[in-house]
Amino acid sequence: MQSRPPQVRALVASGTCVLAVGTLLAGFLEFGPHARHMAAHILAMNVAAPVLAAIALVRWKRQRGSVSLLWFATFVQIAMLWVWHAPIAQKLILHTPGAMIAAHAALLLAATAFWGSLLCLTGSSRWHAIPALLLTGKLVCLLAALLVFAPRALYGSADHAAHGLGDQHLAGLLMLAACPLSYLVAALFITVHLIGVDEALRPAPPIQRTAS
Repeated sequence: MQSRPPQVRALVASGTCVLAVGTLLAGFLEFGPHARHMAAHILAMNVAAPVLAAIALVRWKRQRGSVSLLWFATFVQIAMLWVWHAPIAQKLILHTPGAMIAAHAALLLAATAFWGSLLCLTGSSRWHAIPALLLTGKLVCLLAALLVFAPRALYGSADHAAHGLGDQHLAGLLMLAACPLSYLVAALFITVHLIGVDEALRPAPPIQRTAS
């Protein structure tokens, strides 16, 4: 793992931020069914998936990544997240245990592929991780904002209605606080590291000698 220090450090930092925010919110807030469902998504995609990706990378010792694979994994993860949070999909999940398991498994696999392809980047291709992380975080923020600021319940199940609109808002708040934070922190760590590498590799200016 020494050949990929910026991605690994970014993974550790983002995972720590997610766990810290989640622990803080869990200590002060009461989770309803939808908020619990969202917390499971966050733990799967932003904590478990990076850990699994890092373990797989060490076990299989993959040396080089593909930029095209990273962007493919990025768009698949975003698409899966939005599809599984569509009202019809959420209704199916809340009424069918098998669909809930399938949703969590699909999101975990998509997120693991995303973090794995990010960790495999080497050399100058590491810069592609930054826009991929920022794009993911921005679209996750948009989905979270829809849940937080919606004036009515977007998911019309009886169980969700019983817990009120506040449960939906709390679910969006969890996503708004944890998911984008993990992607933005990871992007920040990679950016700082790569800027430092560029400065270290930049040749020193020639020394001007003055005539005595």
